[in-house]
Amino acid sequence: MGDTPTIDRQPVDSQEEWRLLIGGEWTATSETYEIVDPNTTEVVGHAPEGTVADAEAAITAAKAALPGWRDTSPTERGALLERLSDILRERAPTWSTLVQAETGSTINVAETMQVGPNLADRYSQYAVPRDLDRAELPVTQAASALGPAGLVGAVAHRQPAGVVACITSYNFPLVNVAGKLAPALAMGNTCIIKPAPQDPLGVLRLGEAVVEAGFPPGVVNVLTSSGVDAPAALVSSPDVNMVSFTGSSAVGKRIMADGAASMTRVLMELGGKGALVMTEDADIGKAVGAIASVWGFHSGQICTAPTRVICHRSLYDELVSTLANVVGMLKVGDAIERDTLVGPLVSEQQRDNVESFVRGGVEAGATLVCGGDRPDLPGYFVAPTLLADCTPDMHAVREEAFGPVVVVLSHDGDDEAVALANDSAYGLYSYVYAGDMARAYRIARCLESGNVALNSVVPHPNAPFGGFKESGIGRDRGIAGLEAYSEVQAISWLA
Repeated sequence: MGDTPTIDRQPVDSQEEWRLLIGGEWTATSETYEIVDPNTTEVVGHAPEGTVADAEAAITAAKAALPGWRDTSPTERGALLERLSDILRERAPTWSTLVQAETGSTINVAETMQVGPNLADRYSQYAVPRDLDRAELPVTQAASALGPAGLVGAVAHRQPAGVVACITSYNFPLVNVAGKLAPALAMGNTCIIKPAPQDPLGVLRLGEAVVEAGFPPGVVNVLTSSGVDAPAALVSSPDVNMVSFTGSSAVGKRIMADGAASMTRVLMELGGKGALVMTEDADIGKAVGAIASVWGFHSGQICTAPTRVICHRSLYDELVSTLANVVGMLKVGDAIERDTLVGPLVSEQQRDNVESFVRGGVEAGATLVCGGDRPDLPGYFVAPTLLADCTPDMHAVREEAFGPVVVVLSHDGDDEAVALANDSAYGLYSYVYAGDMARAYRIARCLESGNVALNSVVPHPNAPFGGFKESGIGRDRGIAGLEAYSEVQAISWLA
């Protein structure tokens, strides 16, 4: 085995000047806002405060670039995506210090998930041209007032949606952008990226890579801001043809309302309250490993996390005690130390929200098995928390904490478990742990959830991804991602 390659990580310069990328030019703003390290609460940078005028300039640039990019061959578009992937494979690992500092990820999560090989892979995946056009079987047409008899043929042709506003979440800023930008560009759309206000600096680094890769000016634009005016201008503009948004259901609803006047297309990946159903023959060890990922993987700041455990009553006590023991093994601490498993939440506001969430659960009658307190650390930490003896009506069971909080309910059979799992406004990602895979599959088919994993938390990277109910609209990843960023045009003829 060879030595682990040394990464020349770039130090974080809190005084670095950052600019917006609009129409291929780096544009200065008159104001900036602070980016705070959630791990230390220190300022690590000053992001450009984009305005409505900046948003309008980005829309103009993207609209102007659309005809040329749309008419660029899929092969040429793919070559640029491959070039961008190569640059990211080489360059992105050096950004780990920056991305770790602005997101608060543990250094292990930052290196493997934020800027790891998966980031570059998302672009190379869409570099291979795909023909999504589909021919319909010809049908005979009798003579009518519309025309003569004949054989009618048709093709369902996919063409780009147009100018796409990509509004992304704070938990995995670069990877979330990649999931939108790669398929959108491959389909021939032009894009305006609006990263979350908490951690936009890594996305501005991505803009540098886009320019270096040789994408035409205006094809990719990056707009940052701490307020709502600039992104609202993107959503409400009649020149923005589609909004792709990842974030809370509440914000998703506002985006739909603001874009309704111009019938703006939307792709929404919204909140989740992942249900993990355990039957009486489930492997407790495997289930505990999955549940513990809520605490140890980015402090529960992931919408697919199995935060709502629905356990068969015969396993309930053993599960709760095992989870309580596991919590004690998870180091909560400095995010840059290699053995830290639980880092901070992204902001002081989010920490306060999670603490309030836990208090509400206890006040409603849940048993605080462990956690709920604030560790004696300088950042925005919440200790891994387990709430037992929960009931379906509790706010802690019905709403998303987006933090290291797990709630546990009991059930007495598959039908009750399915009813409890489906008793939610959300339906993004669910899990079934059972000894019998056929039984697990039957349960999965009954769940109102866009995604269900059986005895695992590992998703298929090319399977359609999205949610039922208030967890979203549409699907991305794989071929579904290309389809999501396109419009279908039916072309027919009479032979």
